[in-house]
Amino acid sequence: MTTNAAAPAAVRSPKGPRKSRAGWNLLGLLVFATAGFPVYWMLNTAFKPARDAIDPNPHFFPRVFTLGNFSRAFDIADFWGPVWRSMVVSLAVVAIGIVVGMLAALAISRFAFRGRKIVIVGILAVQMVPLVAMIIPVFLLLNDLGQYDKLTGLIITYLTFILPFTVWTLRGFIVNIPKELEEAAMVDGCTRTGAFVRVVFPLLAPGMVATSVYGFIQAWNEYLYALMLMSQQNQTATVWLGNFSTKHGTEYAPMMAGATMMAVPIVILFLLVQRKMAAGLTAGAVKG
Repeated sequence: MTTNAAAPAAVRSPKGPRKSRAGWNLLGLLVFATAGFPVYWMLNTAFKPARDAIDPNPHFFPRVFTLGNFSRAFDIADFWGPVWRSMVVSLAVVAIGIVVGMLAALAISRFAFRGRKIVIVGILAVQMVPLVAMIIPVFLLLNDLGQYDKLTGLIITYLTFILPFTVWTLRGFIVNIPKELEEAAMVDGCTRTGAFVRVVFPLLAPGMVATSVYGFIQAWNEYLYALMLMSQQNQTATVWLGNFSTKHGTEYAPMMAGATMMAVPIVILFLLVQRKMAAGLTAGAVKG
């Protein structure tokens, strides 16, 4: 009588996966350090004395902490006026862009109409045009419409390049929401509008939050059009930073202090919505 011994199960060495995970972690830390170092250096310079900011032998940590750069940033020019104008423009662009973009994305995604493909191609084509190439036409158009050196003209200008991205992004979210959910809601007695409000809109909310954050950042950080279309009296926060560059040189420490104060609204906005952005990525998932 012969017995067949069971072959020993193959044991995989955990060294391979561990090495792979360590490599990816190292790569992630490298990317984080590369992206985060400029932000750290901005904060580092903002709290340095002005003489240390131009030291040919810079120190990784400031030897002396000072708040004088922030006082200088407030004194060199009006700070709250440009910040308020940037806030108004950014919020208006986000509000108008998200409403118009949502309706346009819904029409493109859910309705078949003549010229639909042309509209989609046009949205992509607009995003490929360099912004610098449109400065002169935009300036002439706003001047003819009486919108030069006005916040409304700047808002309209920002919408021209933020709205296409908004439409395209929201279209991607809407396409991933099954039509069967709307049809089931309409079978239960909802109108098309009611089905959208009760079914599609809650699933679309995470995409709207993410798109709104992007639009706000784009409008808040835009410099070129704000410089060309607004006068010194109506300058925005990004143009305000240019006041630190004079014929005598650049005041780097106060400029970094001003840049730090400008970054605060963006950081606060992200902290407020980061949980919704992260949790909402899978909130609309539907199992088949």
